Amino acid sequence: MSATVSFQGIGASPGVAVGHAYVLDAKRVRTPKIKLNKPETEAEVLRFKTAIDLSDRQLEELKKKLGDDGEEHGLILEAHRMMLHDPMFIVEVSRLIKEDTINAEWAVRRVCKRLRHQFDNLEDEYFRERKSDIEFVADRLVRNLMGEVVDQELEVPPHAIVCAHDISPADAAMLVRSGSIGAFVTDLGGQTSHTAIVARAREVPAVVGLGKACESIRSGDMVAVDGRRGLVLVNPTEEQLSLFRETMRRQLQSEQAALQTAELPAVTLDGVRVRLNGNMEFPEEIPSLLAHGAEGIGLYRTEFLFLNRSHPPTEEEHFESYKQVLQAMGSRPVTIRTLDLGGDKVPGKKHDKEINPAMGLRAIRYCLSHRELFRVQLRALLRASAFGNIRVMFPLVSSISELREARSELEACRSELSRQGVPVGKRFPIGIMVETPSAAWIADRLALEADFFSIGTNDLIQYSLAIDRQNRDVAYLYRPLHLAILRSLENIIRAGRNANIPVAMCGEMAGDAALTIVLLALGLEEFSMTAGQIPMVKNVIRQMTKEDAVTILEQAMKFSSAEEIERFIKAEVDRRFNAGDLV
Repeated sequence: MSATVSFQGIGASPGVAVGHAYVLDAKRVRTPKIKLNKPETEAEVLRFKTAIDLSDRQLEELKKKLGDDGEEHGLILEAHRMMLHDPMFIVEVSRLIKEDTINAEWAVRRVCKRLRHQFDNLEDEYFRERKSDIEFVADRLVRNLMGEVVDQELEVPPHAIVCAHDISPADAAMLVRSGSIGAFVTDLGGQTSHTAIVARAREVPAVVGLGKACESIRSGDMVAVDGRRGLVLVNPTEEQLSLFRETMRRQLQSEQAALQTAELPAVTLDGVRVRLNGNMEFPEEIPSLLAHGAEGIGLYRTEFLFLNRSHPPTEEEHFESYKQVLQAMGSRPVTIRTLDLGGDKVPGKKHDKEINPAMGLRAIRYCLSHRELFRVQLRALLRASAFGNIRVMFPLVSSISELREARSELEACRSELSRQGVPVGKRFPIGIMVETPSAAWIADRLALEADFFSIGTNDLIQYSLAIDRQNRDVAYLYRPLHLAILRSLENIIRAGRNANIPVAMCGEMAGDAALTIVLLALGLEEFSMTAGQIPMVKNVIRQMTKEDAVTILEQAMKFSSAEEIERFIKAEVDRRFNAGDLV
């Protein structure tokens, strides 16, 4: 047996899997570079446009072939079709063919490279990951131009660990259709790559961002994957395999028990009722959220509507997306967050490069600076409100004036629709994301004008502790149990309670079962998280009393350093629960 090799990547979808490797050989096609004679360029442009039409038909046929099995991929494949027909892309490739007298394959690669470079400079990981879509579309075009086979059927053995440099949305769709996948392992990608999104939607373990690991994995190798820790073991020892299989057995047992109790309420032993909602960005995630016991949607990210396009979505596109989710959720509440993007990430507009986009013109600031784009989304939300139990919240609010301006725009849109005779629903709650230190410290005033709070801990921690959580040099300073963070949360929740408005949390802290005791003690009564985290958090809540949680937190907050608080809380969690079920 070969020596065990360990690789550390990014845990993109939780879960543990053991199986034989199926290496997806998707080597990039070598692009021919040919200089043309001037008279040949017109025919070359026609050949390029014919390849576009062929690629478009392939994507449409793939969607039809997948049928109901392809729901997770429908939006992604449709985005690729839109990219194919992007006028800017077509014009630029055609221009290169004519002016530089080069073949279509070469021109496509040059334009693709330029676009990828623009995406590399984006601050937001979610949008930075979309550069892979450009590559996938270019690969499809080049392969069609060269007459190569595209979208071949993949026959993957059951429970295989699929290993690849990267997996295109089309390949991911075919893989899911082919049968049960043990896990996904890729060299490229992050938390927001297509592989990660598909894996989470299908509850398949996934580790991405492994560098060059898949180059050393061969088909048939035994591979063990831990999707939460981002760990991949190739040819593990019998002892390691035994540990992984035991973890798999325990997780399967825990999952089955959790699904059986999905309909049970999250109530503490002393009767405190907690609402557990789900975070989502694609409608295809809804079945999994409901199966795991989500009582509503606590955070519906709308940024996906802006992906891979040269122009912002229309009001009708916004409306149809929101309507679909609201109808799928029935009477359950759906909290929709308005556009949370920086100015350098909104399609169809050119912007100056910001030195620090995370603290620049983004989220509610960008929307209030670009009222027409904001009003398109608000009109769609008002129209969609007739089809379900909607709540709307504004991100990155840092002052009372921003909340007032945003509410004013919403009411102006309501009046406009009324004059036009367009039906809208009844008035619905308007809330804010509390994710800036300024909002945390004026929470008492904001609570008088907002209908609810939702705490975004990811940014609140980052801004409060003055650290970039994407920067590995300072990532160790990102401490949710820092005393400053606990005091901020205490202030926000107290302000909501005094004003008699609901306070929820939709950041990563909400889904960390090891921190549930802390949040319960602080008085949080509405958590929102990914589907797989709901059963674990519910398990903690149903085995605790609120009184015990308060006592634990009071003792923890007597310590001064984050490390001391973390050690104390971890010891208490280990004493009360099987810690292995909480990680």
